[in-house]
Amino acid sequence: MRLNRLRLLNFRQHVDTEITFETGLTGIIGPNGVGKSTILEAVAWALYGGDTARGGKDSIRFARAAPRAQVRVELDFELAGHRYRVLRGLTMAEVYLDGGDQPIANSATAVGDLLQRRLGMTRTEFFNTYFTGQKELTVMGALSATERGQFLSRVLGYEKLRAAQDLADLRRRDLRNEIVGMRSGMPDADAVAMEIHTSEARVIAARRELDAAEAQRARLQAQIDALAPRWSEVQRQRDELQLLDADLRVTDIEFSAHQRNAERVTVELQHVAAAREALAPLADQLVPFHEVGNELGRLRELAVHDGRRQALLEQEKALGAELDGLREQHARVQSAPQLEEQVTLELETKRRALEDAQGALEARRTAWVRDRQEAETRRNALRGTYQELRDQREKLVSLGDAGTCPTCQRPLGDHYRQVLDLLDSQIETVSADGSYFRSRLEQLDAMPQDIVDLDEERRRIQGEVTALERRLARVQVNVHQLAQLSRDVTAKEQRHEMLGKELAAIPGGYDRARHQQLEAEFERLAALNTQANRLNTQVEREPSLKREQESIARSLLALAAKRDAVLSRRAALAVTEEEFAALRDQHTAVSAQLHAATLGAMNQKTEAALAQAALERAMSTREDLARVEQQLARLESEKRLHDELHRAYSDLRTDLNFAMRPELSELASAFLTELTDARYTELELDDKYRIVVLEDGVPKPVISGGEEDLANLVLRLAISQMIAERAGQAFSLLVLDEIFGSLDETRRHNVVELLRGLQDRFEQVILITHIEGVRDGLDQVIEVGFDEQTGAAVVRRGAGATFPALAGAAPSADEA
Repeated sequence: MRLNRLRLLNFRQHVDTEITFETGLTGIIGPNGVGKSTILEAVAWALYGGDTARGGKDSIRFARAAPRAQVRVELDFELAGHRYRVLRGLTMAEVYLDGGDQPIANSATAVGDLLQRRLGMTRTEFFNTYFTGQKELTVMGALSATERGQFLSRVLGYEKLRAAQDLADLRRRDLRNEIVGMRSGMPDADAVAMEIHTSEARVIAARRELDAAEAQRARLQAQIDALAPRWSEVQRQRDELQLLDADLRVTDIEFSAHQRNAERVTVELQHVAAAREALAPLADQLVPFHEVGNELGRLRELAVHDGRRQALLEQEKALGAELDGLREQHARVQSAPQLEEQVTLELETKRRALEDAQGALEARRTAWVRDRQEAETRRNALRGTYQELRDQREKLVSLGDAGTCPTCQRPLGDHYRQVLDLLDSQIETVSADGSYFRSRLEQLDAMPQDIVDLDEERRRIQGEVTALERRLARVQVNVHQLAQLSRDVTAKEQRHEMLGKELAAIPGGYDRARHQQLEAEFERLAALNTQANRLNTQVEREPSLKREQESIARSLLALAAKRDAVLSRRAALAVTEEEFAALRDQHTAVSAQLHAATLGAMNQKTEAALAQAALERAMSTREDLARVEQQLARLESEKRLHDELHRAYSDLRTDLNFAMRPELSELASAFLTELTDARYTELELDDKYRIVVLEDGVPKPVISGGEEDLANLVLRLAISQMIAERAGQAFSLLVLDEIFGSLDETRRHNVVELLRGLQDRFEQVILITHIEGVRDGLDQVIEVGFDEQTGAAVVRRGAGATFPALAGAAPSADEA
């Protein structure tokens, strides 16, 4: 794997940083906390996504960035003959292959899965292979033997076996708990057998009791069946007797009602005779009723027309008054068009006069202001000249003949008095000119009278223009009103003419006194007519009343005959109340006994069913017990299998750990031989995973600090080599992060020289440190600083040459 280019946008401390990685030994140098390790963290985040970032996704965005500012990491690297470009943000990810324009994966999950397959490593394996973190070179020296073995197993991926063993152990515990739970919930086999025996005895006893109850119920049912015919006949006769009594009562009620109806009809016939006698005199009085009604109808119609006439007369009067007002108003505004033209001409004349006055005023005022400004400018210039000449004279007087000429800067000598007189003459001239312009300013300070007069004239004309404009507006309103008034007068005249036609068409001849007289007479005759109609109605009912009287007489005869027949049938029935009561009591007693026997049989049947259900439950419990015993045997077999699997994982981890030491020792020995030019050719791990350096096949009991650094380095390289080989990748990239923390300057130099000796094996070695002393031993240097004003990291090339693209990164103090 080879890194080519990395760009960070709002990623932690980096606002906009772009870095190009070269081959050889590259150092990333800068103070602690400025974002050196963040560069490598961004590489891992681009490859594997959010779980790689310290602090989680929420802490990735630059602290001073806007809430919705874009966060982006772009990584360009080569792997297995292909070139990849990865883009990753907080919610997106894309990967491009060999400079293509279309991504081969375009989601966070798809990109992570693709790169993990291509690299052949998980995130942890990637870190353990290519990255060596702070203090990891000497970390094994501070661990116990067991901890060293666990550390090596973890970085080499053997912890997957422990995870699998933990899963087997978890399943073993679950099986153990399930077996204990099943055993605690299993019923006792003897108790189940005893329950079956008890249930069978209960079923036999219940069936015996049920047979006895059924026999008793059948005997009582036979007695009920024997009483049933006689009891049914007695009930029938008693029901018939009750029906006859009811018919007799109904017949008596109907007979009484018909008698009352006969009396009512007789009274109504008497009222009919009286009504016939009263109707004769009313007929003579109602003779003129129809004639009065006809005349009253005619007068009522004329009254309606007369009301319409009065309403139209009132409308005609109001409309005439309105027409008079409109004609008068029309006469007043009839001359408005001619007046509008006259006022418009006057207004245009006054506006031209106002423009002339305004122009003359502005021209005169501009000339006055210009003269005043010119005088003030000349006065101020003369003041400066006067002060300059006075300063020159005072300096010349103070220096005397030894002074220099203020113009040519040469010594004055004999020309002193001549130059002094010249300065006095110039001062006097400037002073006179200044007095003139000062008095001129005082004259121009107040506004000239001709400007005041011009302004008064402009105001007078402006007032006349305003008055003419208001007058023109009123005249224009009258012009608009003139057309509307003409339309209104024409419409009103037409309406007035229509009202006259309507009045002429309304008929006359209405007599109010005659109308009132007829209304009173009609009201009196209408009352008599109503009384006659009521009496006539009574007379007309006489035939129907006589027919009703005859029908009631026939009904009375029929009801009397029906009553005699009911009494005859009632006397023919032979049952007595005492006989009915005795038979009823006997039937009730036997029915009660039969009901009790039926309930007893039902209870015995229920008991038999319950006993049978208890027997079936006991049998089902025995079957469940057999199934649980079979399942328990299966679980115990599976538990024995997982016990054996747990022991097998332990044995496998032990075998791998034993096999790991010789393989690591061989790889580390190869690195050691190459770095020391074959001075040391062997390095091995003892049974406590301690580093032992061999010289001519003999262990060295004491090694120097530099040799210890060398041994730690080659062991770490051997570990990375093993991980890379198992992932099927070339081990060409090595990243070391702050490995000099506990080393003195000499040992740091030795480690750098050792890393330089590995250039034939590693194409890229990236060294991250805050120590400036290792700079001279590096091929390339990338400096990382911090801008306190922007709070962002600043990245530079070692000799001061900045990167091609550092948009958004503030310059450092050196650059400024």
